[in-house]
Amino acid sequence: MGLTGFFKSLIESGKVDIGRRYEILREAVSGTMSSFHMARDRQTEQIVGLKILDKDKTDQLEMRFRGLDKPTEGEIASQFNHPRIVRTLGHGLTTKGEQFIVMEYLDGPGLNSLIIACSKLLDGHRLALMTHSAEALLTVHEAGYIHRDICPRNFVCAKDASSLKLIDFGLTVPARKEFQQPGIRTGTPNYMAPEVVRRKPTDQRLDIFSYGVSMYEMFAFELPWQRGSGDGLAAMGHGQSKPKPLEQYYPKINPRIRDVIHKCMEAEPENRFQSMKLVLNALKSVKHEDAK
Repeated sequence: MGLTGFFKSLIESGKVDIGRRYEILREAVSGTMSSFHMARDRQTEQIVGLKILDKDKTDQLEMRFRGLDKPTEGEIASQFNHPRIVRTLGHGLTTKGEQFIVMEYLDGPGLNSLIIACSKLLDGHRLALMTHSAEALLTVHEAGYIHRDICPRNFVCAKDASSLKLIDFGLTVPARKEFQQPGIRTGTPNYMAPEVVRRKPTDQRLDIFSYGVSMYEMFAFELPWQRGSGDGLAAMGHGQSKPKPLEQYYPKINPRIRDVIHKCMEAEPENRFQSMKLVLNALKSVKHEDAK
């Protein structure tokens, strides 16, 4: 039996005593909905990422989709087998009734950390990272989902920043009509599309907007608009005015890359790229040596 099969057979047998099964090697990184640990599997000796979801907050989120047969985060994440998406090894319930997910451990910086530090590691790698993140998002969309939380925090880079992987499917929903109704305002406010903030119907194009904002910030080290405090109020202004041209922050940007990013951030979904495949096609026309 392979490693993935081993995890699945273990988890299908019932709830898991996390403390007995895993040795926590690094203090938890606490997010809005979960905590994340670097851990050692005591049975396989493998170093893994261990995500434990906050039960109360997860139940509160799932209540929004009661009766809609929404898959769990673990069920969604385990569907992906792509080099630009974190690999999920297994998922299940702890003995305390918490959902947990076991994944490959990514020992690199978050894209958000590199942006905050204005890191020189990004130099020469931005086009590759832009392409890798687009490939990851295309895979999510082609599988029939909306990620709903595309932002630099949810991309983990290699140590040298030459590549990245998409993580975190905690807010991901199927791209079906019943999950695209007005009023579901989930996501990270600074990257939210106008239709989300204004409680309009949504679709996969909200991810394209968030992708554009993330890539703008990767080049500019600034957001296209005033940074909000996290309460979502600042996001109400998204799309009401044009973002500053990227070359004001990054004068040497290739005009074709600039145009791709700005088109992704169009306020009206109809004016954006209509799919991540079209975004990737546009990026393919840019030569690497022209995109430093």
